[in-house]
Amino acid sequence: MNTAPIRALTLDLDDTLWPIWPAIQRAEAALHAWLAIHAPATAARFDCAGLRALRDRVTLERPEWAHDLSALRRESVRMALAEARDDVDLADAAFDVFFAERQRVEFYPDVLDALQRLAKAYPLLALSNGNADLSAVGLATWFRGGLSAREFGVGKPDSRIFAEACRRLGFAAGEVLHVGDDLELDVRGAHGAGLQAVWLCRGDGSAGAGIEGIATVCDLLALADRLGC
Repeated sequence: MNTAPIRALTLDLDDTLWPIWPAIQRAEAALHAWLAIHAPATAARFDCAGLRALRDRVTLERPEWAHDLSALRRESVRMALAEARDDVDLADAAFDVFFAERQRVEFYPDVLDALQRLAKAYPLLALSNGNADLSAVGLATWFRGGLSAREFGVGKPDSRIFAEACRRLGFAAGEVLHVGDDLELDVRGAHGAGLQAVWLCRGDGSAGAGIEGIATVCDLLALADRLGC
């Protein structure tokens, strides 16, 4: 970290505060179970892997939606219903089932204690390319708010979303520390926008060892210790 005083923190969510794939897998299973009841032809045509492949196809076909994971998932469900000749008007209800289950995350063991410590010392803003909801996952009490790529229209590593996060916090970019698990999206994106950044490498943090100019921590408790919280 550089020597400029830190006045606020922005934090990534998926794979920083919780592992994302277990939540996605549960959400995909819940979606498929719902389709088996309400759109059986679709469920028979597409298993969970097939629905995921269709979602990946939509991602390639609709690059203008790259910032909106909800739109990509909803459209993939609509396409599945259409290909199976089920009622495409079920897409919104089906997506709601997926989305509700996607919010049922399991925090890494350090997260709650660390957030309590960090939030006492700094205003916190969630900054995510994903579609988690702070209230739904149970973390809203620790954050001043959240900024998502879906809401803003572009995602990390675009410097504009980092600039907007700083504006909402009311501090200059150099006074804000961003914390996330992704070296390109979080760390280099934040640095490019003028923020300070820490790469969260869970485990022993050795993945970030020796990378010049990149500060690393192994978990959020280590970050709280480093910041003196």
